[in-house]
Amino acid sequence: MTFSIVARDPQKSELGIAVQSKFLAVGAVVPWAKAGVGAIATQSWANTSYGPLGLELLENGLPTNEVLAELTRNDERRAMRQVGIIGITGAPATYTGEECFPWAGGHIGEHYTCQGNILVGEDTVLAMGRTFEETAGPLCDRLVAALAAGQEAGGDSRGQQSAALLVVREKGGYEGFNDRFIDLRVDDHTQPIDELQRILQLHKLYLFPTEPDDILFIDHELAVELQERLTISGDYQGKITGSYDESTRDAFRKFSGRENLEERWFEDARIDRVVLEFMRQNLQK
Repeated sequence: MTFSIVARDPQKSELGIAVQSKFLAVGAVVPWAKAGVGAIATQSWANTSYGPLGLELLENGLPTNEVLAELTRNDERRAMRQVGIIGITGAPATYTGEECFPWAGGHIGEHYTCQGNILVGEDTVLAMGRTFEETAGPLCDRLVAALAAGQEAGGDSRGQQSAALLVVREKGGYEGFNDRFIDLRVDDHTQPIDELQRILQLHKLYLFPTEPDDILFIDHELAVELQERLTISGDYQGKITGSYDESTRDAFRKFSGRENLEERWFEDARIDRVVLEFMRQNLQK
């Protein structure tokens, strides 16, 4: 009772999976990925050993179709399994055992594979693939857009419960200590894909790097606005002078730290446009 998309962004060397299911905490079961190696979705009476073993086989140089053959060869319940696999290069592969509950099947594109079982129909995987191909932007946005399109086209015939998004890239995790660039899960929700989209936007706000075009110099006008808004937040108690002085900077630093915006903080007289918009939305004059 799951549908998923496994995909890569060859330009950014990112790999990812998005999945939705009428199943509690699907993100703890289906998605597996390793930066520079590949990504795997294991579902339909999921055999979770397919994740780490499949990634090991990919890392050892096996193409995806051979990885599938190796994973299923000695699995006595392979007829009930469903898997999608993609490597950092090469053709993706998908497998649907003949005993998966209908509708069950997959659809493969150049840089993705979609698969699902207990679906309303084939339109779900076709819509996912089409949307992934037609959507611009980062891999995370394309994956979630594809997931939403799959739901719109029918989705899981039993309904919705949980969703997850996993994107990996080398040193993409927090402070660069691991490769988990995005790892978001909605474990139990009436609209899990919508909720996944909401927390993805929060992840971008808190953890995405500042875009160079979004860096603004804090001139007199912006300093006035900052002082006014930081007065509303309670972080600034001084006069509205329009000078980005030490007390204003300290108030702004305090606000940024409390709101988990430190990844977008500058010590000098600059501000991230994303932070400014956050303040405008949340500190109304």
